[in-house]
Amino acid sequence: MNSHSTVVDQSAKSQPSSTDVMVEDEARRLDTAQSDPESVYYAGGESRPARRRFLISGSVAAAGIASIAMHGARAAAPPGAEVHDVPADATKVQGYPLAEESYGSRSQFETEVRTRFKTATPQSSWTLTPLEKSCGIITPSGLHFERSHGGTAVIDPSRHTLFVHGMVKQARKYSMHDVRRFPSISRVLFIECSGNGLTEWSKPTMKTVQGTHGLTSCSEWTGVPLSTILNEVGLRASAKWLLVEGGDASAMTRSIPMEKALKDCFLAYGQNGEALRPEQGYPLRLIVPGFEGNTHIKWVRRIEVADSPFMTREETSKYTDLMPNGKAVQFSMEMDAKSVITAPSGEMLLDGPGFYEITGLAWSGRGAIKRVDVSTDGGLTWRAAALQGPVLPICHTRFRLPWMWNGKPAILQSRCVEDTGYVQPTLGQLIAKRGLNGPLGSIYHLNAIQSWQVASDGKVSNVHHY
Repeated sequence: MNSHSTVVDQSAKSQPSSTDVMVEDEARRLDTAQSDPESVYYAGGESRPARRRFLISGSVAAAGIASIAMHGARAAAPPGAEVHDVPADATKVQGYPLAEESYGSRSQFETEVRTRFKTATPQSSWTLTPLEKSCGIITPSGLHFERSHGGTAVIDPSRHTLFVHGMVKQARKYSMHDVRRFPSISRVLFIECSGNGLTEWSKPTMKTVQGTHGLTSCSEWTGVPLSTILNEVGLRASAKWLLVEGGDASAMTRSIPMEKALKDCFLAYGQNGEALRPEQGYPLRLIVPGFEGNTHIKWVRRIEVADSPFMTREETSKYTDLMPNGKAVQFSMEMDAKSVITAPSGEMLLDGPGFYEITGLAWSGRGAIKRVDVSTDGGLTWRAAALQGPVLPICHTRFRLPWMWNGKPAILQSRCVEDTGYVQPTLGQLIAKRGLNGPLGSIYHLNAIQSWQVASDGKVSNVHHY
């Protein structure tokens, strides 16, 4: 580390109204969570020891054990769950019966949900994944972050087609039945919106890890290699780029380099063992491993082959990297290595001095995570964390480190290294390169080291320290 400074001022300058609304919404949700013994943000009471078990084991199950017997069934079930009466002793009564037909639900005591960033319209908006209670590396399909520009499209797969044309030898139109007939592949891959953390460039703004880093998720995707389709239609010798278009109200379009398209892109119709969720592009989406989320076009209906990029709205006025001289870099689509400690993280409360496990996620758009270092003193010293298998390329990687907290103020940080040798930078290093142009800073591709400050009373908060 070249320098160290701590910035905790939350009122240095005004934010856009959507950010103010999101901060207020996060505060309201935290008020509720801090009174819920089953929440990782629980602020105190008889069930506090359960919080330490959560941090030591990394298990979401341990957090609710003590409170289930005391509080019984909830008045209303959280999304994705059903309410059932809770007996004093489940071994003394029959459980509820298996349904003749069902889809399944989660426990009524699991409350994590995606939360929407309060943009002006819910159609052009995004929701964030609750990373703070995640297990392993796979994001449940129902908690995978969303980003839509014209709402979630409703498409009948029996009527959906994919049209491939342009600089090809034979234009073709494919039905979903045609697409599914091709040999398929499955890959576990993360997708991250390049705007992940956009509020955090110039000052610490959001309080929780869901607010600061929740626009990344990891799933198993199943579909057809894009090269299979392109080889069948036949590419002209001068074909260098693709335009991929979505079938939603925004008709989202992005240019994809042909080299990348032929290397590892694929058209996915499956996610985590079932069909894509509607908000994830049902019935067909593009997967561009390691590239920013906006290139993973959902509801794909058209691919046009050309000899140059198409300079669409999303790659000119949007999704570019502002530089100190006021100019912007285009087509910086590859996601740099990044990591974040998910527990302990912002707004959690430690129970007092003692043993805790620090855990979090690391990922890179270029390859596999080679190492994650963790600091508890703001980067003065670092310790290598254990990487929990599997460790896969272009995938979330879970890391863990035991920590004996002495009760004194601490600053927790994680720093990942990918297999190319690239090291995750500090925020100061990134700002020195990119500047702070724009309403919140450079906006996209913020992959700086995240700092969580632990106060002597155990309260964890989001700070800038570099």
